[in-house]
Amino acid sequence: MGKRMVETVIFVIAALAALAGAVTVVLARNPIYSAVGLLGTLFSVAILYVVQLAHLVAAVQVIVYAGAVMTLFLFVIMLIGVDKEEKRVEPLPRQRLWVGILAGAVILFAAGVALFGEFVWVPAAATAIDQEATNGTIQAVAEPLFTDWVLAFEATALLLTIGAAGAVVLAQFKRKRA
Repeated sequence: MGKRMVETVIFVIAALAALAGAVTVVLARNPIYSAVGLLGTLFSVAILYVVQLAHLVAAVQVIVYAGAVMTLFLFVIMLIGVDKEEKRVEPLPRQRLWVGILAGAVILFAAGVALFGEFVWVPAAATAIDQEATNGTIQAVAEPLFTDWVLAFEATALLLTIGAAGAVVLAQFKRKRA
């Protein structure tokens, strides 16, 4: 399997997973299922970023959105309360079997690509690193951020800290008034 074929297969699988997660977000009746669908979409988009060699954006996608924002969503869902009684009857009797077969197929595909695939879609796996292909790496983004733009970066961090402290003070002020 050629390099382009592997990239195409990974792109199609990640794109289909992102679409499936998005459809789940919209169509699920239970908010927890919607949140899990959103989580799947966020991880799939992170895979698409990795395929495009934007590793920093992929890391931010997973850490910020899939981590922090999804935790916030789940806390809000739990605070609102999902007190609906869940049915214990499994509507799809062979669901676990099909999920197991699909997971096994994905694992076998990943193992096959890792063992037999000759691909260079990750710069570290290439014999010669193309400097143009490393634009989205963490080092390529961090170097100008912490040298040329360090003042703007620190000012943004200061403004965000002031905003968070102001929100806490305003919340305390409203609580004392009530």
